[in-house]
Amino acid sequence: MILLTGATGYVGGRLLPLLETRGYRVRCLTRRPEALRERVGRMTEVVAGDVLDRGSLTTALQGVDTAFYFVHSMGADRDFEDEDRIAAENFAQVAADAGVRRIIYLGGLGNPDHKLSKHLRSRQETGDVLRANHPQVVEFRASIVIGSGSLSFEMIRALVERLPVMICPRWVQVKAQPIGVEDLLRYLLAGIDLPPGPSQIYEIGGPDQVSYGQIMHEYALQRGLRRWMIPVPLLTPYLSSLWLGLVTPLYARVGRKLVESLRNPTLISNNLAETTFAIQPRSVREAIARALVNEDREFAETRWSDAYSSAGMLQSWGGTRFGSRLVDSRSVEVTATPEQAFAPIRRIGGATGWYFADWLWSLRGFLDLLVGGVGVRRGRRDADNLRAGDALDFWRVEIYEPPRRLRLQAEMKLPGRAWLEFEVTGDQQRSTIRQTAIFDPVGLWGLVYWYGIYPLHQMVFAGMLRKLARAAAKDGTKPVAPAPTKVSAEPEQSKNSPARQT
Repeated sequence: MILLTGATGYVGGRLLPLLETRGYRVRCLTRRPEALRERVGRMTEVVAGDVLDRGSLTTALQGVDTAFYFVHSMGADRDFEDEDRIAAENFAQVAADAGVRRIIYLGGLGNPDHKLSKHLRSRQETGDVLRANHPQVVEFRASIVIGSGSLSFEMIRALVERLPVMICPRWVQVKAQPIGVEDLLRYLLAGIDLPPGPSQIYEIGGPDQVSYGQIMHEYALQRGLRRWMIPVPLLTPYLSSLWLGLVTPLYARVGRKLVESLRNPTLISNNLAETTFAIQPRSVREAIARALVNEDREFAETRWSDAYSSAGMLQSWGGTRFGSRLVDSRSVEVTATPEQAFAPIRRIGGATGWYFADWLWSLRGFLDLLVGGVGVRRGRRDADNLRAGDALDFWRVEIYEPPRRLRLQAEMKLPGRAWLEFEVTGDQQRSTIRQTAIFDPVGLWGLVYWYGIYPLHQMVFAGMLRKLARAAAKDGTKPVAPAPTKVSAEPEQSKNSPARQT
């Protein structure tokens, strides 16, 4: 039995499915079970508990062999050092009383002999408290974690994507030893199989010792962005946190605690992890490329209809994000079967047109031709049927799953990548058509492009969906010819990589 804390967090959320697929019995401890139950496997338990309430931990830790401790109070308004200390003591003592064999903890790198930030000091003190109250604690200490969704990586992404010119305080030049999130997870899983023994600290990281500035440069290189960094001698953590809160997803309180930690080098000081585990972590370049590739895969596998509630009225969300992507999604219900609702979708483009403001689509195609793009002159191969890989005006059919799903990838000239997706769900009486526009902006010009034409998108996409709904309702009064066999294909990853876009 594995107990997992922090399953709603970044590392715990990624570790959970790996534990499940490897056949472990998993029990998740969380303060809000209702927020987790729909996200776990059928055999995984979810129990309520709070590490600050020792009495709530007793039942949760019964019968557990290994417990993962991923708890810290960085976002708390109160003194997070005191809370972390109390929480670790509660957890370790109850785990020892319950006979838990081992606690695995993820801490932070940093030389304890130097003046560490409050955040890094607390992370290391948490490990000390766990060891003082439990016979075997396996502590992995890591620096920057590179992976889509991690705090540090999302800060780097936001800075590079949004700022052609960056003011760089001293902390941008401080050295770190980053690790890819997949390699971090490999270490955590390997910790389960360690033999019984005394507590141990393993310092883990990739082979490269680099600064935040070098990581930002590598990210910009892989995204095809040119960025200028201007060093400044003075920029206090408080001012830096306000700056980060303005241009990144971090809010000022967390940003300030993170920036305070960035003044400390986070480098590996021994090779114990290398000699204990058969793991060769990726370089920074490989880790960033892997993060971008995995984001593409996760995005391709995501069903946008799962992320939004179904409703009978026209709805739109224009500010939703998926990684670096911007999403505009809207839906409408029609009195038609899914086959009838999908019929006008599969005829879209070419001679049929785009159902609303065709002159604007033609103008967009003409402008695309002027800058060396493909325009709309390609039309479509067949007026009624599609298949994955077909050219469709200035789009390419990426996924075609009649009568449920059509996704088009834009091939016009853009400061980023774009998709247009249609999904149909329903029964023999009613169906819901969902239309989703997705844009992956490259740099500041990508954001300017999206928000600059957003009012136009609102008009065109809303009008298109209304006309599609009318055509579907009209088709609902007559039989629809069966669609061809389901075909689905994803483009080659090398062609879909952000590093290949211009």
